[in-house]
Amino acid sequence: MATLTKEKEKRSPEKARPVKREKSKESVKKDLSPKKDLSSSYNKLKKYDGKVYTGMQIGRSHHWIYDAGDWRETKITPDLWEISYAVTKRRKGKAPEGSGVPVGTGYHWYILAHQYVEKLNANDYSTALTGLKFKLAHKRASKNKWSVSGQTQRKHLIKFLKDLIAQLESDPIPLEFEYKGDLYKGEGVPISQTCQKGICYEVDVNLNDQPMGIIRCAKSGWKMDGVNQGLVDAIGHQIFLHFE
Repeated sequence: MATLTKEKEKRSPEKARPVKREKSKESVKKDLSPKKDLSSSYNKLKKYDGKVYTGMQIGRSHHWIYDAGDWRETKITPDLWEISYAVTKRRKGKAPEGSGVPVGTGYHWYILAHQYVEKLNANDYSTALTGLKFKLAHKRASKNKWSVSGQTQRKHLIKFLKDLIAQLESDPIPLEFEYKGDLYKGEGVPISQTCQKGICYEVDVNLNDQPMGIIRCAKSGWKMDGVNQGLVDAIGHQIFLHFE
């Protein structure tokens, strides 16, 4: 580092002045070419399981940053609590220009999740949430009315919960392996909506009696939020062997 500093001091101002370079033909051509419309893939019609949909393509992800939120809870029984949570969430990065729904659009989601909590001190807890959210209805910005009635939303929720119960009652994927000298034993419950031709591409994983979250098979390999990639690969390998 000292040698590089001395060399810099020896240079004259003329030599230190940056040299303006001519752009290559390829760079000029790239600058003049029309920019790709990133919103086109968001807004075009797509198909999944015989149904037409728009918006983000299945398999892609959002990443949100939540502000300091207001979480309230009231104990109902020894094991049952009522909860409420209000917060503003902000996109990490920016949405492609022209994509997404208009301001004022609303959604009604139903969330089923594991919340793993650990006490850090008298007043603080670490918390992690992993699970599923299911859209019951949406409200367009131009209309003050939900896409389906409250009664229909309840019917959709009942069907979703029945499907989930059937999923939980089916035989899970047994998981047992060693990773970095530690023994892991548990099971994986396939997410039935991701199963095609007897193979499931997302699995809810529980190891050593602790919920780990949902592992998913992406084009670039196995992915899992908040878990060491080496352990993710080890879990994915076990699931691969099960379906092989």
